[in-house]
Amino acid sequence: MDPLSDVLSLLKPQSYISGGFELGADVAIQFPKHQGIKCYAMLSGQCWLSVEGVSKAVLLTAGDCFLLPRGLPFSLATDLSLPRADFQTLRLARKLSCAAASNKAEGSYIAGGHFILTGSHADLLLKSLPPIVHIRKEADKAAMRWSLERMKEELRNPLPGGSLIAQQLAYMMLVQALRLHLADGAAGGVGWLFALTDKQLGAAIAAMHDDPGHSWTLQELAVRVGMSRSIFALKFKETVGATPMEYLTRWRMLLAGDRLKNSDDSISVIASSLGYESESAFGKAFKRVMGCSPRQYDRNQTPDTGGVERATSGRQTGNYISSPLLGYFSA
Repeated sequence: MDPLSDVLSLLKPQSYISGGFELGADVAIQFPKHQGIKCYAMLSGQCWLSVEGVSKAVLLTAGDCFLLPRGLPFSLATDLSLPRADFQTLRLARKLSCAAASNKAEGSYIAGGHFILTGSHADLLLKSLPPIVHIRKEADKAAMRWSLERMKEELRNPLPGGSLIAQQLAYMMLVQALRLHLADGAAGGVGWLFALTDKQLGAAIAAMHDDPGHSWTLQELAVRVGMSRSIFALKFKETVGATPMEYLTRWRMLLAGDRLKNSDDSISVIASSLGYESESAFGKAFKRVMGCSPRQYDRNQTPDTGGVERATSGRQTGNYISSPLLGYFSA
């Protein structure tokens, strides 16, 4: 797989809510902090998105897609001058209504999904993204159009299996939005995600992901991507925020953590497959990166979902009949 697919697969994004809702003509709702990534698209109409810590509100129009990867409180409003109603208060008062996607051109309709990253060290992805990823170029909207139209159709005409299809469409929207964000030239940021936009650095990261157990050296990676050792080392550190060997070690430990939790492989087998000659050397590297020994991680480390599973009774996929607005934006 390519590096972005590798990381998404390792972090195991789970859509515990996918669906849609309609905003009324005059509404402003404040939503609390959330975990994971929320990925939405404006199917029709328009509204304003305001995120805590971001100075300017973003106007969303039909066809726009946006990600909220930092979990910051945010609001959606048809008019910025309106007082914001608290989401939790409205939920308790049962004043939030649901509406199926209609055939009418008017109205502001939003659809998408909320993804909890159940893999460990989710910050590998989230910290590489800004508070709002806004997909608004016409060419990018065209790339999203098929998924958006299919999502709209599933909401407009519910059929058997529609909840599962909506969930998969939401996941497609998430991956496509990340791809478009990269293609848009997310230059100037620091992190592995930004390095993927560079042909040479992206090739070096892909090589490490393709064969993490290989005894990579700085010189070997530099030659592989056609750069001098010193220039490659400097550019990698400036772009990724870590040296190539530091990145490789962290990627190995993330792979190891996943296998400790999800396979029956012994620590010695995992260590050997990732290029470590001894279990002791592997253990020291693992503790340095992951904060505990492999055995402690295997026994005790669990993804922190902050009670999401308890709140949603096992990861729902909204069916847009029983108060989807409440579930879709559940805290």
